[in-house]
Amino acid sequence: MLTLNPQTRKKLARFRKIRLGYFSFLILGAMIALLSVAELFVNSRALIVHYNDTLYFPTYGSFYPGTTFGEDYSYEANYRALAKSFEANSSDNWVLMPLVPYDPYENDAKDGIMRPEAPDFSVGHYLGTDTTSRDILARLVYGTRTALLFAFAFMCSVYLIGIVIGCAMGYLGGLFDLFFQRLIEIWSNIPFLYMVIIVFSVIPSAASIPVRIGILLSVMVLFSWTSMTYYMRTETYKEKSRDYVAAARVMGAGAPRIIFRHILPNVLSTLVTFMPFTVVSAISAITALDFLGFGLPVPTPSLGELLQQGTANLRTAPWIVTAAFGTLVIILSLVTFIGEAIRESFDPKQFTLYR
Repeated sequence: MLTLNPQTRKKLARFRKIRLGYFSFLILGAMIALLSVAELFVNSRALIVHYNDTLYFPTYGSFYPGTTFGEDYSYEANYRALAKSFEANSSDNWVLMPLVPYDPYENDAKDGIMRPEAPDFSVGHYLGTDTTSRDILARLVYGTRTALLFAFAFMCSVYLIGIVIGCAMGYLGGLFDLFFQRLIEIWSNIPFLYMVIIVFSVIPSAASIPVRIGILLSVMVLFSWTSMTYYMRTETYKEKSRDYVAAARVMGAGAPRIIFRHILPNVLSTLVTFMPFTVVSAISAITALDFLGFGLPVPTPSLGELLQQGTANLRTAPWIVTAAFGTLVIILSLVTFIGEAIRESFDPKQFTLYR
């Protein structure tokens, strides 16, 4: 069972008292929980199909061709059309569709002409469609999930590199510290945006979407770990002069044990404080790159790509930019409120008595 020390419990209690940050945390947590099972709410696959006294669960299940349900085609069943067919035939068969019966890649063009359509509740396009007749709400839901997953993966990678190198610099010092300081100074002067453009210009077009996303994540991490390294170096340099570190050395503890078992828990407040702001910077960066066309590969749902469409069609389809911008503002505001509350609750000055 996880036990927290009194100081940590006091900080968490203070965090709960900061209502704006605490309720933002609850809202964001609920949003992440819903996004993790987004297929149950936004999907072109049916949740349940009842056909000839047999139940089918296509959402997370197997591929079912149309012939499975008595249709005359062998590709995947069109569940919206299947629901209408069952209803028209007045049979005992039925289909339960998600709230939004579209996936983020599906073109639902009226009369075969791809164009943005205004919100229409009668057909399930609650926020309208984009320039290629894809449902905006579906792309927002999956684009937000992709952005959050990308941001959390970015944060974990940056923290891993920054903690290891920064703690080693602060603890070992000497030539090791000097070498990495010069290396970081040189590395920080390399222009990030140009490197992204160069890297993406040489990636083969045949590369899969996961590969391209992995490459983008790697490039962003390679140019973002330096700031966390400086914070960890400073905190470790300060902590290594404490008596508990000297006692650990006398007892024969090695450098890795001292760093990760003794120093790191005592600089946890610095790590926790910067987590939300790292997530904000990652979401902002990936959205900006998507807007410029150097982010997530087409046709991956993304907030930046919707913003780009919206600004290009601001007069003819204002609902695109309104939906994308509103979603981005809500997410960044929630994470920022959480970050401010964490920073205030974990501030050591709040619990220190100076004499």
